[in-house]
Amino acid sequence: MAKKKIQSVEPQIADLANSWMRSYDLDYKLEQEYLNSEIDNALHDYFSKNGGSGANRPDAKLLLRDKKLNYYPILIEYKGYKDKLIKLDVYAQIENKKNKNVPHFKNINEYAVNGAVHYANAILHHTSYTDIIAIGMTGYKDDYGNLQHSIGVYYVSKKNLGTGQKVGDFTDLSFLADEHFDAFIEQVESLRLTQEELDRLKEKREQEITASLTTLNNDIYKNEKGLGEKDRVYLVAASIMATLGIPGKVAPLEKDELRSSMEEGNKDGDIILRKIRAFLKEKQLPQGKKDLILRTLQNTLTAEYINKAVDGETQLKRVFSKIVDDLGIYYKIGLTTDFTGKLFNEMYGWLGFSQDKLNDVVLTPSYVATLLVKLARVDRDSYVWDFATGSAGLLVAAMNEMLIDAKNNIHSPEELLLKEAKIKTEQLLGIELLPEVYMLAILNMILMGDGSSNILNRDSLTDFDGKYGFGKTNEEFPANAFILNPPYSADGNGMNFVEKALGMMNRGYAAIIIQHSAGSGKASEYNKRILKKHTLLASIKMPKDLFIGKSSVQTAVYVFRVNEAHKEDDIVKFIDFSNDGYTRANRKKAKKVLNLRDTDQAKERYEEVVNLVRYGKSKLNLFTEKEYFEGHIDPNSGDDWNQSAPLDSRPTLADFRKTLSEYLSYEVSNLLKQQKTEEGCLGK
Repeated sequence: MAKKKIQSVEPQIADLANSWMRSYDLDYKLEQEYLNSEIDNALHDYFSKNGGSGANRPDAKLLLRDKKLNYYPILIEYKGYKDKLIKLDVYAQIENKKNKNVPHFKNINEYAVNGAVHYANAILHHTSYTDIIAIGMTGYKDDYGNLQHSIGVYYVSKKNLGTGQKVGDFTDLSFLADEHFDAFIEQVESLRLTQEELDRLKEKREQEITASLTTLNNDIYKNEKGLGEKDRVYLVAASIMATLGIPGKVAPLEKDELRSSMEEGNKDGDIILRKIRAFLKEKQLPQGKKDLILRTLQNTLTAEYINKAVDGETQLKRVFSKIVDDLGIYYKIGLTTDFTGKLFNEMYGWLGFSQDKLNDVVLTPSYVATLLVKLARVDRDSYVWDFATGSAGLLVAAMNEMLIDAKNNIHSPEELLLKEAKIKTEQLLGIELLPEVYMLAILNMILMGDGSSNILNRDSLTDFDGKYGFGKTNEEFPANAFILNPPYSADGNGMNFVEKALGMMNRGYAAIIIQHSAGSGKASEYNKRILKKHTLLASIKMPKDLFIGKSSVQTAVYVFRVNEAHKEDDIVKFIDFSNDGYTRANRKKAKKVLNLRDTDQAKERYEEVVNLVRYGKSKLNLFTEKEYFEGHIDPNSGDDWNQSAPLDSRPTLADFRKTLSEYLSYEVSNLLKQQKTEEGCLGK
């Protein structure tokens, strides 16, 4: 007998919910109705529930304002089956992405809350709204023909990286009514993610970023002719600055504002430059820095070929649209990750540079950057500098650590706000020589909270006097923490940067990641001079595949105490960190495998390394004495920084027992064989 098909009750669910909203005097709009241009355009521009564009139509939508005059878009999706309210993953998060970080269109289409959260991400991606309410509602007819319903209410925001958090349990939509909405928003504002949840979401988003960047870069590389590598870097930087906006002061640039006009002064490049100029003005950057940024970007943005309309569209508008569509969501949700560093690495990954050049520009993984920051003992009162800052990934990691420490230890909101501003504007300094890389560093620090004030476009070895680059330009930067991943092609594999930076510090600690050979003879002259003034505290051998797919060099981390000469009797902690708990795969060869997987307590291992360097062997837990030992170096050598735990060749009692057991077993075996032979002879 054929199974009776269950009839959807979506029309009745929609009628019930809409009747509630009418009774609350709410000005809601149905799917085809106009709400406002910003929201409607965002829904049109975002990829649809089926993967296309232009078909994102929530069943109902409205815009409400709370007592603080903040606006909240409300997006509602209806379904008509009992089990179609929501689909969660194993971590109880909205499952709108598959394992390979591609949209899970089946879930987005079939489940009410998933669809509403999808619409909310469109608003987060393409508008200035950063806090959205996503509502799903479904139901069914019970055995008596009565309509039953269920409601899911989720908060989608920058704060939860667009993933969404359940607000509470509701039986109707009266929380949207004017008399209840402020209390509802207070409930929303009280939502918190645990650090574990936040870390997991960040890790997931970072994987998505890598996939999106790869797609974008290959798209531009294959389909946009005439753009050199610098042009691509500058176009990404310009597009992001133009679309970030500053609430209440600078509106984000929308794609439809680029008209592909040939009118002088109103070409697409002119429009983007004007928006960037307004953005930088409100950021209150030094005039010299603003001029340098605009001058650097102008040559690319105003080039004739990129502003020439073909079939009604310029190449600049097309590339701008690709960048906003592919990356917008990630920089708008404010990820505390080295966003532009990932971009930088992806771009260099498929350009035709020599292996030496690739080694020089390889990005320090974020978890290694955090390791260096902790080894350098960075806290809220540190003054941190980096003499080869690249895209500022190490400084981003330092800033994050400083802000976390401030938040954990300062309990006055006003004092915390002042401290956070001081950290960003006065306690970080980075120096980068290459203009295109410098541009990424500036952008990165702006994206991550604007610690861009003292990012300097100079040669740190010949053109830096140790003073602030902005504000207190006549004062020495009081550095007490130094972190570095130098260009390995520099003198002494980059130890020349270390000698210069440490020589300008009065106290503190330093942690650098550098080519392993720097400690085995390649930089012995630099090392000897460094040890006359500073102490080597630890030498850490890093995993050989740390930069798999990017570089093949063996690296080490060296940790120093500043301004205290190394003595012969000073203990150095040697750590073999070859097994850091992560399994890596080369994405070029293993596209279906994640590039990085925690397979052996990686986070705990990194934490243990920090504790071992700080406190010594009492902190041994996951590591053994084969991987950690305390030894000495010759301060007058400079080539003995990479040591392994000495092998103990003395026999133990266990060794004696094993040898004796094997010998007795051998003798008994021989006796039995001999006895068997003799018995055989007698038998004959």
